[in-house]
Amino acid sequence: MEGSVKDIGQLTGKVLIFGGAYSNLQALRELKSIAEEFGIPSRNVVNTGDAVGYCAQPQECLDLIKEWGIHSIAGNVEMQIRNGEEDCGCNFNEESRCDVFSRQWYPYAFSNVSEESKNWLHEWPDFIRFHYAGKSVFVLHGSYFNTSEFIFRSTPWEVKEMNFYTTRADVILSGHCGLPFHDVQAEKYWLNAGVIGMPANDGTTRVWYMILGDAKGFQFSHESFEYDHYTAAQLMKENNLPASYAKTLTTGLWDNCEILPEVETGEMGKRIDSILQFG
Repeated sequence: MEGSVKDIGQLTGKVLIFGGAYSNLQALRELKSIAEEFGIPSRNVVNTGDAVGYCAQPQECLDLIKEWGIHSIAGNVEMQIRNGEEDCGCNFNEESRCDVFSRQWYPYAFSNVSEESKNWLHEWPDFIRFHYAGKSVFVLHGSYFNTSEFIFRSTPWEVKEMNFYTTRADVILSGHCGLPFHDVQAEKYWLNAGVIGMPANDGTTRVWYMILGDAKGFQFSHESFEYDHYTAAQLMKENNLPASYAKTLTTGLWDNCEILPEVETGEMGKRIDSILQFG
């Protein structure tokens, strides 16, 4: 797709990558506290999109991101909201459970984001580029060619390879699919931090982000944390948002696996190993 690319230059020190806050203010607040505890400045924090979504506090999440002063790209939800569209743009199959539920949470999100914030979302670039630890890094949401494309660990490398070729990147940081993973081949790194707004379908309430390091060349680690998911779930119920998604916050299991390939569907409920680091 043709889109705006923001070059943020050279980054050094620890970099925190996250995505999919999904209007979950309790998770976003906890992540900000983690960044502060690690001493990671806002200029070294990158959001891969979909700050707005399933949960109950879309405006509050946007307010916090603006106050925090971090780098953000527009996910499909931000693109749809800023353009005044009537659906989330996730390309769910019509009448699927995801499609039906999106007709509940998307209108709620749209109506609870201020006009000022909708205008501000036009300032979010579609992509971000930066250099880090001797590598060219490109940040996208789904894929370079389609913001709403779901790319998973099991997605064929040939699909990912076209993104590297087009962006001329050594490292691609992606979002959208909801699951943390990495796929490294031929010195090319496809890294997905996962999301903080919903658990990773592994039967735990943890949510996921990623830390990049440059102390010994290029390094990355998948990290998880717990937060006040009870409050987040209760706020969803109070605002008549999908009860199945509120339940996901407390069970760690998705309502369905409609978007998942066979490999990832088979991993439902299997605990993801925490804090894996790679050079």
